[in-house]
Amino acid sequence: MAGRVEVDGSLLEGGGQILRTSVALSALTGRPARIFNVRAKRNPPGLRLQHLAAIRSVAMLTDAEVEGLEVGSLEVGFNPKTIKGGSFSFDVGSAGSITLILQALAPVAAYAPSPVELEIVGGTNTKWSPPVEYLEEVLLPTLRRMGFEGRVETVRRGFYPQGGGIVKAFFKPVHALKPLEMVSQSRITRIRGLAYSCRLPRHVSERMAHAARRMLENAGYSLDLEMEVLQHGNSKCSVGPGCGIILIAEFENGDIMAADSLGEKGKPAEKVGREAAESLLSQIGTGAPVDTHLADQLIVWMALAEGVSKIRAAKLSLHTLTAIEVCKTFMEADFHVEGGLGETATITCQGIGMKNRFIGG
Repeated sequence: MAGRVEVDGSLLEGGGQILRTSVALSALTGRPARIFNVRAKRNPPGLRLQHLAAIRSVAMLTDAEVEGLEVGSLEVGFNPKTIKGGSFSFDVGSAGSITLILQALAPVAAYAPSPVELEIVGGTNTKWSPPVEYLEEVLLPTLRRMGFEGRVETVRRGFYPQGGGIVKAFFKPVHALKPLEMVSQSRITRIRGLAYSCRLPRHVSERMAHAARRMLENAGYSLDLEMEVLQHGNSKCSVGPGCGIILIAEFENGDIMAADSLGEKGKPAEKVGREAAESLLSQIGTGAPVDTHLADQLIVWMALAEGVSKIRAAKLSLHTLTAIEVCKTFMEADFHVEGGLGETATITCQGIGMKNRFIGG
């Protein structure tokens, strides 16, 4: 896998995902990368603070040499050395998403010589990214089926614009990843959720919960929902106010699907609850067991795994297609997609069967 990889950051979705995925795959394959036209389809284009944090974090795990590491940079050079285990801490320096940084770090940590412990400061529940609960309740349990063990703990919540959230993560390396198959829904055994708020009246969480429960009950489902109402003085309470809800559907065969919605100024709590319920019901209605966000997060793992992985996604997103193209740029993983953009789609991947050279099978 020798030779520098050239990645066009304006490819398809054209956002920060290309950068994070490229840096992670550069670290895993040992191939230096040059990413140009960074975030070309965003306004403003170029690196933001959260992208700097993602690159720095992967660089720290790999002793990488990095060029172009400054806000607004349109080109980044990344030259990794060797993957390390150990304890690391990072500060996004804004309310930038902690979960997106962990998405870049986790596959690299899977091939480290020893466990990786992380503490990251930033946003735990932010727009355009999965909430930290999603990683804890959906992504990591799914990856466990592939043999990867990880856990996350929210020490303090962080919302836009203040940030200040703290998440601890622990990842255990693997020798190799097992293939994954999630292609058809089995019977739903439970729908559960969490309505959370910080520095807001209790009725905000109650209204989110009530709206979500009513919509699900009208569709024939019951909802087992917890509420987390945090105020100043609670160590987990965020620096600034914020709220949101996540709903999780559990299937008889162990598959997990979720949908979430985040509160924002001027947005009624009822709308937050309805958005999450509508999204979950819509995805359940497709008959596919993999929600839109899980599909794009699984692509890198499918490419690295042994054998053939196959998933059926409720809705094929541009993020998923972009992740596939970036994987193909770095590796000989063979993807086949049945279904169009915005449609229910089946994604099959013959993985490269990457082995952890530090750990025996």
